[in-house]
Amino acid sequence: MAQSYPKGILVSVGGAEDKGTDLEKGIVERNRLNFFEIGILKNVVSLTGVKDPIVEVVTTASSIPDEVAENYVDAFSKLGCNKIGHLRIRDREDATKSEYIERLKVCDCIMFSGGNQLRLSSIFGGTQFLDILKQRLQDEHFVVGGTSAGAMAMSNTMIYEGSADKAHLKGEVKITTGLGFLQNVIIDSHFDKRGRFNRLAQAVAANPGAIGIGLGEDTGVVVTEGHTLKAIGSGSVVIIDGKNIEYNNIADIRTGEPISVENIIVHIMSSGDVYNLQTRSFEGKEIVIDDEG
Repeated sequence: MAQSYPKGILVSVGGAEDKGTDLEKGIVERNRLNFFEIGILKNVVSLTGVKDPIVEVVTTASSIPDEVAENYVDAFSKLGCNKIGHLRIRDREDATKSEYIERLKVCDCIMFSGGNQLRLSSIFGGTQFLDILKQRLQDEHFVVGGTSAGAMAMSNTMIYEGSADKAHLKGEVKITTGLGFLQNVIIDSHFDKRGRFNRLAQAVAANPGAIGIGLGEDTGVVVTEGHTLKAIGSGSVVIIDGKNIEYNNIADIRTGEPISVENIIVHIMSSGDVYNLQTRSFEGKEIVIDDEG
């Protein structure tokens, strides 16, 4: 029997630039909006294949949901979208509201904002809302986007805590179950800006069957058929593969001691590069055929 691949598309984004000082906040927010307009959100809109898609923004992860929603509504509006909603889900009771479930069933795209990814897993885990979302991803041409925490929660195994300066020490990287849109991967965001290589490496060392995906800021991946991953944006995507790990001391050392890992595989991808999660192979640049040439 032929394998059934998901028909939906995932867009996982590493996050925008840090906001810096309060004095600089307004400038950075405008730059962020401009980036979304010409970059990631433009990709999200075009991937729906709909001229004026119905877009729902989920700000559950954020501590300032209304401000974040306003920013996304403004950005999507500048791209010509007129049907933009805000699913203001703050707790598990909100996730059961019939209005939100009905809106989820008819939208063309859903976008998860940044914030705290543990809020996403603890609020949506085991809900009808999440079941419908997964079903639509599997059976329909449906686009799910997520930035920062919204990206990290897409995988089945999710990092929810771990400071970069201590990530080489056993036990400093905390892992739980994410939303499960992607299996056998672990996604980390703000990867280069916040020096999170050791954090993702420890997560992979503890779960060698999973592929680590480190997303730089202003950078993301588009995942089609559940396994074909294409890099987009201005920065780098780092792939950490533990399939060939030989020596790994993480099970034998005490908590707080430094880990050792031998023969871990690392790939660095830039915009247009393709990686196959199923075969664990780097496939280089996507080939675009010019019918006129």
